[in-house]
This record gives sequence, structure tokens and C-alpha cells, in this order.
Amino acid sequence: MSIQILRSRINRDDIPEITAWVEEMWGGNPIVVHLDTYKLDKLPGFKAQMDDELVGFLHYEIRDDGCETLTLVSMREGRGVESALIQAVEDLARAHGCRRPHLITTNDNLHALGFYPCLGFHLSRLFPGCVAQSRQMKPSIPLVGDGGIPIRAEIQLEKILLEGNSEETR
Repeated sequence: MSIQILRSRINRDDIPEITAWVEEMWGGNPIVVHLDTYKLDKLPGFKAQMDDELVGFLHYEIRDDGCETLTLVSMREGRGVESALIQAVEDLARAHGCRRPHLITTNDNLHALGFYPCLGFHLSRLFPGCVAQSRQMKPSIPLVGDGGIPIRAEIQLEKILLEGNSEETR
């Protein structure tokens, strides 16, 4: 059976389920990304659906020449949900003239550090100690993350988009 992923904007009816996922993954709403605080119900985003069921979401912010992915969640691992959502935000970035889709993850997120390079992203900056500062703003950020790895640093990954559908390779 083929799975169809539909991309549409997040609406108010989706907020309770998304908030529950954000609570589980990032210690609740608001989220803190590189010492900025974001309330998810105030951010634009995309959702992925299968058979009218929410199976993933992504929140973003467009600033200058960049389009930053602030959240990315798939409730169905291995089905292409994350890739479809990243493609949606890249399409949006191109439409808004953004050359640099980027995101922040933490040093414990080995899944992300393996996944994003497969989509053409590369490591662009490392922010050692940033998570300790974020914890002062949001104490619910855990000390230890995936695989028992202490969460200490933020890592920025980016992809440089050129004109049209091509992208720069590094």
C-alpha cells in the first residue's frame, strides 16, 4: 500500500496533539533554540498527514536570507515524513528568496546528525555550552539525551540553495 503525505499548514485543531509531542521531546512549549524563545502556536509550520491522521510537523522562521527549521517531528519513522517536511520548507525558502535553510540540533541527536547530511545539509557552526545557557531560560531541558549522551552543545546544519532547484555541494 502506497502512503501519501499531504503538506498543509498547521491549524488550531492540531495544536493539542503537537503540544503533547513537544512536551515529550523538548520539555514543553515554548521551545528555546539558540537562546531565543519560541511559542509554537505563534509560528508558521507544515503538517504531514496520512489518511487524515497527523503524522508529522515542522515549524519554521524566515529571517534575512535564511529559513530556520525550529521543530521537526515524525510520528512514523522510516516513511519519508521528515524528508517531505524538509522538502516543503526548502520549497518555501526558495519561494521567499532564502538561500540558506538551516536548523539547530543538539550534540546527542545522532539521528539528526546522520539524517540531515543525506539531504545535503552540512555542519556550519558549533555552539559549545549553549544548552547550559538555554537551561537557565527553560529548566525542563534535560541534562542527558539520546543514548545517555550529556546534552551540552548546539550544532547548526545548513544547506546552500542556488537559483532554481540546484544546490551547492561542499
